[in-house]
Amino acid sequence: MDNKLLDRINALAKKQKEQGLTEQEIQERDNLRKEYLKQFRAGMTNILESTYIQKTDGTLEKLHKK
Repeated sequence: MDNKLLDRINALAKKQKEQGLTEQEIQERDNLRKEYLKQFRAGMTNILESTYIQKTDGTLEKLHKK
């Protein structure tokens, strides 16, 4: 995850609470949020694809998509 991305999202959130955002900043914030969610979902998918469940008999079973 890119720290610059999170820092900018947080800076825009702080500015919004203090004084409001311009239309351009609102659009930038929305684009940054979409990019953050895209990266988060990709990372979570990678984690879940490498997850195994250990059964009571000790065997490992790969986690399947529903």
